[in-house]
This record gives sequence, C-alpha cells and structure tokens, in this order.
Amino acid sequence: MAKTTERRKQTAETMAGRQREISVSEFFAKNRHLLGFDNPRKALLTTVKEAVDNALDACEEAGILPDITVELEELAPPLSASKSGRYRVTITDNGPGIVRRQVENIFGKLLYGSKFHRLKMSRGQQGIGISAAGMYGLMTTGKPMVITTRPNKKKPAHHIELAMDTSKNQPEVTVDIETDDFPETTTGTGTRVAIELEARYQRGKASVDTYLEQTAIANPHASITFIPPRRAGSPAEDPASEMLAAIEDAAEGPPDLSEHTIVDGRILMPRTIDELPPETQEIKPHPYGVELGNFLRMLKSTDEKQLTGFFKNEFCRVTPPIVKRITDAASTKGSTFSGQTWLKSLSASDSERLYRAMQEVKLLNPPTDCLSPIGVRQMLAGLMKGVRGEFYAASTRPAAVYRGNPFQIEAAIAFGGDLPGDQPARVLRFANRVPLLYQQSACSAFKSVTETAWKNYGLSQPRGGAPVGPLVIAIHMASVWVPFTSESKEAIADYDEIRKEMKLALQECGRKLGIYLRRRQRMRRDAEKRDVFERYIGEIAKACHAITGTDAAELYESLMRQAQRRTEIADAVLDEDGKIVGYQNERNGLEKDEGVVILDRSATPSASTAAAAPQPAADGADEPVETPVVTERPKKKILKKVKKKVRKKAGAAKGDDSLFGA
Repeated sequence: MAKTTERRKQTAETMAGRQREISVSEFFAKNRHLLGFDNPRKALLTTVKEAVDNALDACEEAGILPDITVELEELAPPLSASKSGRYRVTITDNGPGIVRRQVENIFGKLLYGSKFHRLKMSRGQQGIGISAAGMYGLMTTGKPMVITTRPNKKKPAHHIELAMDTSKNQPEVTVDIETDDFPETTTGTGTRVAIELEARYQRGKASVDTYLEQTAIANPHASITFIPPRRAGSPAEDPASEMLAAIEDAAEGPPDLSEHTIVDGRILMPRTIDELPPETQEIKPHPYGVELGNFLRMLKSTDEKQLTGFFKNEFCRVTPPIVKRITDAASTKGSTFSGQTWLKSLSASDSERLYRAMQEVKLLNPPTDCLSPIGVRQMLAGLMKGVRGEFYAASTRPAAVYRGNPFQIEAAIAFGGDLPGDQPARVLRFANRVPLLYQQSACSAFKSVTETAWKNYGLSQPRGGAPVGPLVIAIHMASVWVPFTSESKEAIADYDEIRKEMKLALQECGRKLGIYLRRRQRMRRDAEKRDVFERYIGEIAKACHAITGTDAAELYESLMRQAQRRTEIADAVLDEDGKIVGYQNERNGLEKDEGVVILDRSATPSASTAAAAPQPAADGADEPVETPVVTERPKKKILKKVKKKVRKKAGAAKGDDSLFGA
C-alpha cells in the first residue's frame, strides 16, 4: 500500500510573508511580447519603430523638418538562418535634443513621458516604447543604452550610458560625460540613441525596410536615411544595392523603391514636401468620453470651487448655458443644483446624478484642432513616392467622435502601373502617421477593406477578402487616443464608428477609381472605333464617288472629321497632374478633383494608329504621355443580320442582286 504524505497547510501568516509589490518594468520584462518583442525579428523592428517615432514627434513639436538616420550594424552573425545575431541599432535626428536632467527618466523608466496625459495627436502615447527597447537590449546582451544629445548647439553634447533596474523601474547611469563627438545636423542640435540587442534582420514583409518605406509614405515632410547592415567580418560591400535588388524581386516586399537613391551604401528617402504638418492643440476631455470613476476623481482633484467653473474649465464644449441644462436635468424635488453649487457639498449620489445628466445633455462634438491629418495632397505625394502606379486617389473624411475622442480617417489608393494584377490588393495601415505591420486581420482598417464592395468599382473580389488586382490601399487614422488592441500598438480596435468612417473613405476613393476605369475603357473603345473608321473611310469615299460623282477627297476629309469628333476622347492628353486637357464632356469627371492624379505608365500600343502615337509630353514631364489602354476583356457584341432592300434598275435581270453592275 502506497504511503500517503500529509498535505502541508498554509496559514494566512505564511502566505502574507510571500506577498510583495511588482514593478511595472518587472512585469513587462516577463511579458515582453505585450510590447512587441515576441521574437528577434520583430524586436529589431519594434526598436527602430519606437526610436523613429520619438524622433519625428520631437522634430515636429520643435517646428523642425525631420532628418533621420537609421543605421543597423551586425556585431555577431547568427549561427544559422533561424537563429538570432547581435546588432547595434543607432538612430540620429536633428530635433531639439533633450535636457540633461530628463535623459535617464525618458530612456530608463517605463510609463514616463509627456504625452499620456495630453489630449492631442502624437505618435507616442504611453511612455513605454523606447525604454522598453533599452530594457530588451539589456536583457539579451547585458549592454546599456548609449544616448548622446545636444540641446544647445553652442555647448558640447551629453553622453550618457544607462541601464534599467527592472525590480524598481529606475534608471542606473553608468557613464555621464560631455563630448564633442556628435554628428553634424541641419540645426546643430539633436539626439542619437544606440541599443545593442539580439535580433534577426530579414528583408521583406514586416521588416525594418518596409517600415521605413511606409513611414516615408505617411510622412512626406521627413527625410530618412537608412544604412542596412553589413555582415560582420565580411569585406566592404554595398549592402544597400543588395537590399534594393532583393526588395524589388520580393513579392512580399515594400511597394516600390524606385524613387529612392543609393549614395555610399546609404538608401536615401528624400522629403517630397517642405512643409510641416499643422500644429495640434491640446484639448480638455469631452464629457462623453469620461467614465463615472474618472468624473468622481476629477471632482476631488480640481481647484475649482463651484459647478460652473468645474464644468467650464475641466471639460471642452461645456458653456454656462450647458451647465444650466446639466444642473436642471440632475435636480430633483429633494435636491436641486445650480452653477453656484459648492463642490464640497456634493454627496456620492449627487455626483452620480450630475454625471448621468451630463451624458444625456446634447453637446457639440469636441474641437478638431487637436488633430493633424496627412491631407489629400500629402497622401498623394507620399503614395506616389513609394508606389509606381498610374492612377492615384485620396480622400479625407470630416472629423468624427468615438467615446468622446475626436478622430479623422483618410484613405488613398494606387492602381495599375507596375503593380501585380493577379494578387490581392496590398493594404497599408497607419495610425497617427505610424505604419502598422502586424495583426492585419485583427485590425479595423483591414476589416473595412474586406467589407467594401469593390466589385461596384470594376474590380474582382472574393467573398470576405480583399480585392484582387493591381491595387494598393492606404488607410490612416488620426486621433488624440488611438484604440489599439494591445500595448504593442499593432492593430486598431474594432469600433463601429471607426469602421463606418473607414468604409466611407474607401468608397469615395473607389468611386473615383470606377470613373477612371470607365473612362479608360471608353478611350479604348473609341480608339478601336476610329481604327475601323480609318480603315474603311477611303473605300467608302471611292464608292460614293463612283455612284454619285462626289469629290472623293472632300468626302474623305468630311468623314474623317466626323470620325474624330465622335471619338474625341481617344485624343485625350494628360497634363502634368494627370488631368485630361481640353475635354469637358465626361459626366462626373475627375478634371477638377484635387484628390486624383493620373500618371499612365502603360507602354501598350492602342488599336488605333492615331491613338497609338505618343502625345506630346506635358510640361515638366520626363516621358511622353500615351493614351491609356484598358486590359479588361471587351464584351462581345451581338450582330444582327439586316436584309437590305435594293431598288433594281429598269431592265436588270430578275436574279441580279448586285448593287453595282458591271
């Protein structure tokens, strides 16, 4: 018989002795997958992303056009293709720099930042990203972060090396000196961050080069330089050229890199506009976005004494008349409120009644000066910078609200050109100008693409999937608080209000694409008609001359003018913006639409000789513009046989049906 051991019983005292506080850094160190450090390849991307986002935010807040350099160095190659190696990631910007007393808190402490408590659009929101990247590097290599920052161009830069104490969520500075070793920048100021980490560099989808490509699309005002890694111990070579060739051959690679140049092993992504995005303004919380617990906390922490001052100064869109409507709605026979009611006299039930009344009163939407959308022209410039298509369209929706938070949706599409026509459309997702490369199927942006009826605009689409064809779709959400599905900020949560606005923006772009495809099809049909006319007009003129004696040359010219008039769209010439010049008969046309650019890159000749001839190049264009040719399959025409009655000449033989006698 097996011997049974008596189970040890724990007492409250023994269990209490094991209780201790857990710091936030200790929690995320054990659950680093929540921050985007799932695997070595993704960890490299997350590190670059967090540093670049911080650099862009700092430059824009300081009113500086961003110049950012991203350098990857391979310190130790991976033992095999599936293993990770050791890399050093260095990001340099020309921003305003960081004052010395804030460096260790910004880079060595989780949940420390200036953006969490502000309601204005920015890339960072949580105060986690760059310090989490340094924590990951410390855990995998044991090396501290190296920060060099110069906030004053007339003084030396600060060189700090620091590590994070994860048990206390506190920074530990190991080196703190002043140095003149700082790269030259356009402003004389800036910040350089270097992190060593175990990672794996692999080109293609969801890679560092893809992220930088899409960042350049969403931020056309930024100039980005990328220095890809050289293999450790290998002779000097040109990794940028190898990366460029590999990406161009990869089906899952970035949309295109043809607009970028390579200089001394550096991939240059120049800015396409020299104007910063509009400056955003901080707003107060909107009453519809505040929950009861936060409302009670605000009542306790405010410096105001009465209800009028509290509602007016702690919330947006609440005026004294609105305060009166709230207090009237919350008043009962036993308890009445007014704007002069003292806050310290409110009980818990009084506060809850005021909160319920505030939620029921009709209020204006929050102001939108806290948002900075990319804009139609800028989205077109960014998409043309990264995607070689022939048709571009963009749309910006009016601002909307979810849970009291203002947001704005923008969409853009690129069609045709060098894009593959037998694959599903590529979807580029952005949130506050930041590319989202993971968890596509869980993102509200991708769901809105699959729910849009693209067949209405001339594209094929499988049930529940993205459209198939030479198409790139970009969706951008700008908001003071983007509802991400996790702390790693990889997908937008599925709110009905957000998905509705995304679908409306996509439908606007789809309508413009449908107009273009119909026009292109009509141009092809008219070119084919003219080809038929030109082929037989000469014979018709000769036959009419033989029958009636009409001048054949004059009749030929008249018929040719008629053919050209009835097929005038085949002679369409595009201006430098892709708009049709001198043709105004197209109903619902695109000529005056600032959200459309047409750059036909097709080299396929037209059916008509006249249409096939290249038109003169538009001013400023590098290549002649040719008449667009549709690749769609033409519909078969049903031909009907018609019996013609022929009046016979007198004396003709009864069986002679010939029109022209010998």
